[in-house]
Amino acid sequence: MPEARTARAGGWLVPAATALVLALLPLVATPYQQDLIVKIMIFAIFALSLELLIGQTGLVSLGHAAFFGIGAYVTVLASPEYDPGSVWRLLPLAVLAAAAYAVVVGALSLRTKGVYFIMVTLAFAQMAYFVFHDTKLGGGSDGIFLNVRPELALPGVVLDFADKPVRYYAALVLLAGTYALLALVLRSRFGRALAGIRVNEQRMRAAGFPTYAYKLAAFVLAGALAGVAGFLVAVKDAAVNPELLSWHESGAVMLMVILGGIGHLRGAVIGAAAFMLLKELFSTHSLVGWLADHWQLTLGVTIILFVAFLPKGLIGLGARLRGTKR
Repeated sequence: MPEARTARAGGWLVPAATALVLALLPLVATPYQQDLIVKIMIFAIFALSLELLIGQTGLVSLGHAAFFGIGAYVTVLASPEYDPGSVWRLLPLAVLAAAAYAVVVGALSLRTKGVYFIMVTLAFAQMAYFVFHDTKLGGGSDGIFLNVRPELALPGVVLDFADKPVRYYAALVLLAGTYALLALVLRSRFGRALAGIRVNEQRMRAAGFPTYAYKLAAFVLAGALAGVAGFLVAVKDAAVNPELLSWHESGAVMLMVILGGIGHLRGAVIGAAAFMLLKELFSTHSLVGWLADHWQLTLGVTIILFVAFLPKGLIGLGARLRGTKR
């Protein structure tokens, strides 16, 4: 129908406009603001990867940070000690390592359902956490440092990730690519099957769909995308530590998805931005004074209020306001 075609075309307008604004922001933003935006974009990729599981497939995972941390650690461990590594090698390694662990975790955890699935994914994440925390491989609780940031060799030019603008636009390109990839996946036959599994897996199985294989594919894809975010955070901070794999990190990214609105790719991006900005606001003494020492409390109360008054997340704010006006 013409209305449907218009809606599909307009669906790309807001993401494209947002990407354009982000591309122009370095012209006016301070170095501190640029660094904060890069952090938001990294966690937006992380949130998008979890949105594929929670919002699109109906799989609530509390161990998603394992893939995020593995991608970050592999980036540092595979980097040369004194020479800059190649992004063409480090990024695929980080993604493949995260995807490989996701195959193992998914193959076993997807045989369970409900709260058992949540606990099994958490258990696997904690296993990975203690591998890096309690062994020399990950440098113990202090983590390890990236001595030299990598380079990206393109025809006629070499981009050094030691430069902030390069890291900024690399994060933007990967965020746009992740969003576009998931949007295309969700519109494909595979995406329709995931939607059917979320609504009624038993009916999809009766219709002849191999639901286990579909869920495992979605789980591995989500883990791989979390590895992309892990690569970026390792390059940005030039250091990694076991806390990247902790259940706190998994809980934080789940809050981002809930805060933005479950079931929407835009909601994951909005939720990541809102969560990181609220965290920055409540932890800054110059803005909130002594409350900055208790930012976890104020952030928690704020999120509870958002969830109470906006059950569909921030993405439903427009519809809520229109309903109030009517």
